[in-house]
Amino acid sequence: MSAPVPRGGALFAEHALLPGGWARDVLLRWDGAGTLLSVQADAEAGDAPRAPGPVLPGMPNLHSHAFQRAFAGLTEYRGTGQDSFWSWRDLMYRFASRITPASLEAIATWLYVEMLEAGYTSVCEFHYVHHDQDGRPYADDAELSLALLRAARRAGMGLTLLPVLYQTSGFGGRPPRADQARFIRSTDSMLALLQRLVPEVRAQGAALGLAPHSLRAVPPESLAVALQGLAAIDARAPIHIHIAEQTQEVDDCLAWSGQRPVQWLLDHADVDARWCLVHATHMVPQEYADAARRGAVAGICPSTEANLGDGIFDMPRWLGHGGVWGVGSDSHACVNAAEELMLLEYGQRLSLRQRNVLAGPDPQVGTALWNAAVQGGAQAAGRPVAGLATGQQADFLALDPGHVALAGLPVQALVSAHVFGSHRTSALHSLWVGGTLRVCAGRHALHEEAARAFTAARADMMK
Repeated sequence: MSAPVPRGGALFAEHALLPGGWARDVLLRWDGAGTLLSVQADAEAGDAPRAPGPVLPGMPNLHSHAFQRAFAGLTEYRGTGQDSFWSWRDLMYRFASRITPASLEAIATWLYVEMLEAGYTSVCEFHYVHHDQDGRPYADDAELSLALLRAARRAGMGLTLLPVLYQTSGFGGRPPRADQARFIRSTDSMLALLQRLVPEVRAQGAALGLAPHSLRAVPPESLAVALQGLAAIDARAPIHIHIAEQTQEVDDCLAWSGQRPVQWLLDHADVDARWCLVHATHMVPQEYADAARRGAVAGICPSTEANLGDGIFDMPRWLGHGGVWGVGSDSHACVNAAEELMLLEYGQRLSLRQRNVLAGPDPQVGTALWNAAVQGGAQAAGRPVAGLATGQQADFLALDPGHVALAGLPVQALVSAHVFGSHRTSALHSLWVGGTLRVCAGRHALHEEAARAFTAARADMMK
């Protein structure tokens, strides 16, 4: 019989998906900080409670703009002769102009509850609304960042906070637009904000990084100084950047520098495993090879990229170079870890006219997708959330074996059944973050309360 676990917890799973594949009779043990002390297969349950079903590692969400959840569905009409990312952005800016600290906290709390109920256990928050509605700093310059920290703490969501450096409206140092005033910061101001946030983030067990918004929004000299300043604060901090999302961005970068965005970044910054290249949709073969070789994570957001008409990332080419990747829900047109993976695979199928494109050594494409996205998402998060292994955080979920999409299936098929077949009603039963149960029988304890606050905040913003 296993010894009791001091100051922590334990769970016994008849089946659990480990980094190397499915294992039977797995005993998970974690300490009081929520860190896995051991992951033992072929074990006895002892006094440990039993999981209600097969256990999967929790999914990191590597790209989120929390406030955008409040206008999901509100841009699905044609307002111009040909809608695009750029016309959508104008509508998004109008919505961003109405955010208050209270509304951001309400929106983010509900969003994080939704994420937890949908299989995400941590999130990288790419946070670029910094100032008040007139573009002036709040009395506490960290006001809106602190609102996001409170939302994550209340919901129980693991967090990597990525304050966004945003300075210009286009390549070549074009002045910011009036509707970007809430985003704009000097480099010194950004570094001061990061210093201000360090103790708050550490106290919460979160991580802190930096997000240069894009090459069009951060001039080269500012990028260099910001990266140097970040290294002085934390040399291991994650760095995320929007890049090569739209063909117009690529064309504009070529006109400005004579190089494509990813090529320029690789030539002018020390891109390595700390970096997450968000979207990176429009790369040429050499960029795929060079970025993968540097160890950067490709941050793929399939539902948002489809919603905005961005294009399709060439995942087979990326994987052919050993590239690491993860998924994010970005603008939150969809908040479901399984659906993002399904859309990723389906996009590849539509592009290549093949099936089961992203299966790996494990022929079950769902299993291959899930484990790869967990590994890449953890790297992008800069947190120990890389699955069910000793030293990682005890973030995991249990599926409902009685769900009609899963019932009676062999364990090897369960992740694919969850990813591709359980969306009308989710097959997720329970979810733990840092060893704390956050979702039970598919519901978070804050579900009703957070939903009411969210709808009230959204209604107020639409007045």
